Formats: sequence, C-alpha cells, structure tokens
Amino acid sequence: MADLYDCSDPDARTAGLEAAAAAIGRGELVLLPTDTVYGVAADAFTPAAVTGLLAAKNRGRAMPVPVLIGEASTLAGLVVNLPSVANRLAQEFWPGGLTLVLEHAPSLAWDLGDAEGTVAVRLPDDDLARDLLRRTGPLAVSSANRSGRPAATTAQQAMEQLGAHAAVVLDGGARDGSAASTIVDCTAPTPRVLRVGAIGVDELRKVVPELTD
Repeated sequence: MADLYDCSDPDARTAGLEAAAAAIGRGELVLLPTDTVYGVAADAFTPAAVTGLLAAKNRGRAMPVPVLIGEASTLAGLVVNLPSVANRLAQEFWPGGLTLVLEHAPSLAWDLGDAEGTVAVRLPDDDLARDLLRRTGPLAVSSANRSGRPAATTAQQAMEQLGAHAAVVLDGGARDGSAASTIVDCTAPTPRVLRVGAIGVDELRKVVPELTD
C-alpha cells in the first residue's frame, strides 16, 4: 500500500512532495489532488510508467493520458508550434479547467497511448499539484479511479481504488468533484471543442470567436 502524507501539515507536505518526486523518478505512480478530482500520475517521459498507469486504471491505449504542467512556459517546449489561438486560450484560462490538444514535438520520448502525434495539456489550478510538477516536470495524469467507476474526490477514495498500484499518496483535502476540464483541439486551422466542461463555450468564444463545437 502507498505511503500517505497529510499535506495540511507543512512538514508532511514537504516530505510528501519529496517522496512523490522520488517515486516519479523511479517510474512509480503517485496519487495527488488536482483542481477537479484526485489523479494518478506517472512520469510522462517513462513509457513503462504510463503503461503501468493505464493498467492500474484498467484502461486501454485508445484513450491517451493527458499531461499536466507546472508552468505555462513549459508548453512551448512540448509542441511543434504553438498556435496563436492556443496561446490566447492559455493566457486567459490557465491555470484552470481548460485542456488544449496540440501536436507534440516528435523528438519527445514519450508514449501516452494512441495519440497520433498529439498531446492534451493542462495547467491545473492547484498549488500542491503545481508544486509537484515543478519538481518533476510534465506528468501524465488521469483521474484516480478504475475505469468505469466514479472519480475519487478524496485521498481515501483514491487509495481505495488505486492505492495498491501507487507508491505515494498526497492528501490535499477533499475536492468538490467539479466538472472535468473543457477540451479544445488546436491542431486544425479552426479550433474545436471536443468536450464541454468547467469552461463554457461562450466564455471561450470571447477569447477565440472562431471556435467551433
């Protein structure tokens, strides 16, 4: 079973972040809070770790794992080119509930599933998650639940479902289970909404009027 750290205690928070970063470096899984629900994280650049994440969730490669980053500036290093629409959306809605689908740089040594040269990237609005991401670099993160089961909104729920597969659990308190992120595909000339979630289409169109859904 994973080691649990109560991150409401400053010392435990520091120790937990160090343990989680070390676990990620070893190719192990970590359970952590995000701004929506709890997630299960693996090093995005370690294919075996991502394979382990998919196996833990009982999820196939047909649904590639999204990537979380700790700073918006990281995005430019992950993609072939950063379309102006994606840059405008990121500036307006990050950190927060917006995931951008972009063409990733072919030189990146990762395998996130059957993504066909694209990557879904988000900057979460959660201090604990971002603190870990700043230590580890980009992480492949999916909701901390077995496929088909409800998403975990507490560390305990995450442990009940995936604790046997993870090395470290960061308990950041309960999450409200708010809507999943809105996903926008920025790989085509006209950006398109793939999933409506935390951010409404009308809000997005204030920034990118040409958006389709």
